[in-house]
Amino acid sequence: MDLATLDKILIAEPKYRRVQARRAVWHDFIDSWDEATNLSKDLRSKLNRDFPLAIKAKVLASQDRNSQKALIALGDGVKIETVLLSHADGRRTACLSSQAGCALGCRFCATGNAGFQRQLGYDEIIVQALFWARKLKVKGEQLSNIVFMGMGEPFLNYEAVMKAIDVLNDPEYFKIGARQISISTVGIVEGIKRLAKEKKQLNLAISLHAVTDPKRSKLMPINQKYGINQLLSVVDDYIEQTKRRVMFEYLLIDGVNDSLDEAKILAKLMKRPLVFVNLIKYNKTGRFRPSPIRRIEEFKRILETNGVAVTTRFRLGDRIKAACGQLAGRD
Repeated sequence: MDLATLDKILIAEPKYRRVQARRAVWHDFIDSWDEATNLSKDLRSKLNRDFPLAIKAKVLASQDRNSQKALIALGDGVKIETVLLSHADGRRTACLSSQAGCALGCRFCATGNAGFQRQLGYDEIIVQALFWARKLKVKGEQLSNIVFMGMGEPFLNYEAVMKAIDVLNDPEYFKIGARQISISTVGIVEGIKRLAKEKKQLNLAISLHAVTDPKRSKLMPINQKYGINQLLSVVDDYIEQTKRRVMFEYLLIDGVNDSLDEAKILAKLMKRPLVFVNLIKYNKTGRFRPSPIRRIEEFKRILETNGVAVTTRFRLGDRIKAACGQLAGRD
């Protein structure tokens, strides 16, 4: 689905034909050139041969239909997972993968436990959004938000992710506003610094999940390179430069990181401007258990009492193994 390839194929065509072809793919969301009846039969045949639109995927929907997971097979047979979340307020959010697998090995994450396969090209990132846009069009709906919270670490594939964001944001393609696009990172310091200089109004989310270096390093080995104090300092600089809010994600895992003392420490760490916390009920991947609801509520109450802005996320996609830490890219 390389955009440059389509332009090369159409180079000899009149400009209006190139416009028609692009519109068919990125506005009408066709899945076969045969649907583009405003193009000549010969051109459609050529495009079907040289720029096929089919996406090989298997879809699994949740019982309440609020989430769907797709397993997409790429050209070389590598499989990645992507998720569509349907919110009560009408938003339709695509959760995109940036890598096939992940090399960071977070202990609570199925993707990390499965290991790293390869980087995704920007076109392989875009095709995930295109897949969901086609599905939504059938229901008269459209994609409104993008989150890079799927398989992989976005900042370890920085150039491809940014190029994909440019396409997602472009009015000629998906026309999704930068403020509706979020990037989640485990805390790659160099990536945060680069993003601060992009002058893009993107949303930044940091996966924290522990309040002390020893525990975070045990859960997330990357902490051995980027400790909590260093990470918070870089986030402070990011906020100073961009004046944008930053979300800290905190998975609540039973008996691991959910004590009330840890809530108090987290409250102190988060007492900084333009920061808010998203508490996430852990979704079991085999090794750990989710915190009980009562403890989550107590944890949240401590943060709120100390003046920390906090939201909670429960059970989005857990029934189809499409929630935080559950994407594994397997049949």
